[in-house]
Amino acid sequence: MTPSPAATTGGTTRGALYALGAYLLWGVLPVYFLQLKPTGAFEVVAWRIVFAFVFCLLLLTVLRAWPAFLRIVRQPRLMGLTALAGVLIYVNWQTYLYGALNEHVIETSLGYFINPIVTVLLGVIVLRERLRVLPWVAVGIAVLAVVIIVVGYGSFPWIALTLAFSFGFYGLVKKQIGPSVDAVSGLTLESFWLLPVAGIQLAVVASTTGITLGTAGPVHTILLLLAGAVTAVPLLMFASGARRVPLTVIGLLQFIAPILQFIIGVWVLHEPMTTERWIGFGLVWVALVVLSVDSLVAARRHRPVVEDVAEPV
Repeated sequence: MTPSPAATTGGTTRGALYALGAYLLWGVLPVYFLQLKPTGAFEVVAWRIVFAFVFCLLLLTVLRAWPAFLRIVRQPRLMGLTALAGVLIYVNWQTYLYGALNEHVIETSLGYFINPIVTVLLGVIVLRERLRVLPWVAVGIAVLAVVIIVVGYGSFPWIALTLAFSFGFYGLVKKQIGPSVDAVSGLTLESFWLLPVAGIQLAVVASTTGITLGTAGPVHTILLLLAGAVTAVPLLMFASGARRVPLTVIGLLQFIAPILQFIIGVWVLHEPMTTERWIGFGLVWVALVVLSVDSLVAARRHRPVVEDVAEPV
């Protein structure tokens, strides 16, 4: 039976709200992670892996999703891809936490601003997808922006570029996995592969600076214990939204997170924003406008659009 227009509209609206909620949560993550001090980035990431895995095990039980999860475990190809996704998301998480806890929130926002352009570029290089003129213009403007930031600001934006490319490759892997792996099962397996890394990091932290869990007061302990839920909840909201709304809508909503991170970095944390940075960011924003306009025009013409959106961290 064909869904009624009202039902379709309701599902689309609900999906947009889910996606909006996910990006709003991702946007304010710097504020949450800053509350975890004096815990360092390596310990936060380790607990994030452990508690995300535990949280996902609980979700699999509550949602009765173990049969679907076990079907994935029996497929070596999917297991290998989830392991690769785990490595990439680890690099992304570790870089993001380092930036957020060391007064580089503005640069982390730059990474997620650049990410859609990197995703388009990887689609051309890796997947051999054909690109129209306007996306190439956007890529060129973004490259110019990075050059200006490097030359004018005097430092290479390695945090931003590591975030953009690790997330871009993560998106490519998730595209290869496709609908075969749901969000909960995917995050469960990605966290599972990273458990040895988390164990090593906690051992190193324990033998050097010392584990902070349970030592900095009850509020800090609760916030650290919530790291798994903070990781999983927006991811699940995004997955629910992405199934209900067009990719072009998701593509526009994804800018909410880096905009909020930028606002937090500039006006809440008062990180330095030099003239060169303003020019560089301005060029990136122009590139994103060009890319968005091209996506909207292509969608209206019912032509294939070279874009893919992965889940932020």
